Amino acid sequence: MRKNVEVRREEILAAAVEQVRERGLDATRVIDVARALGVSKALVHYHFDSKEKLLAATFTYAAQRDLDSLDRASSSGGTALMRLWAVLDVYAPTGDASGWVLWIDGWAAALRDEQLRTVVRDLDRRWKESIAALIRDGVESGEFSCDDPDGATWRITALLDGLAVQQVVRGGVSAPRLRAWVESEVARELGLTPEHGQNPAIDSSQVRSLC
Repeated sequence: MRKNVEVRREEILAAAVEQVRERGLDATRVIDVARALGVSKALVHYHFDSKEKLLAATFTYAAQRDLDSLDRASSSGGTALMRLWAVLDVYAPTGDASGWVLWIDGWAAALRDEQLRTVVRDLDRRWKESIAALIRDGVESGEFSCDDPDGATWRITALLDGLAVQQVVRGGVSAPRLRAWVESEVARELGLTPEHGQNPAIDSSQVRSLC
């Protein structure tokens, strides 16, 4: 049975995401995506008539998947701190590094590709807006003490971005140690004691023992 156009398109994009993670944006070819799916190169070109359009659509598809995860985390319930940590756990480079491989590659490509640059900027804006909104919620509820939620958001995400690049490219730092550094920064920015700023989903005593 011939597959629905949208179903086939999503299959192609999902396969392309994995190929880009494995090979990088520049090295990924249309034939690589076709072989991964077990279909012809012509079928991929039927949906995306050039490699450039396929890769731009792939990056947009991956960005939307991340934004879906962001929406789920930000509306997960609980205190402002619990929801903030749910979002930061999705964002932070302390879990599966494969997603960050894609984004770091995308950042580099966006320097030369206006379409990718637009996707990257929109994704970054959405993350910052969500984190800043959660910080404001915490200030309004009395959980946090922060005079500049937007500035705090920029500083926290800048730390996470920098740690992600260092960890993916160079490695050598354990996930527990990265979490401890992020916890310390979050506590400082939000006017919390180190104990109150800890990620409630993590056994922080074990994190400290591994640092």
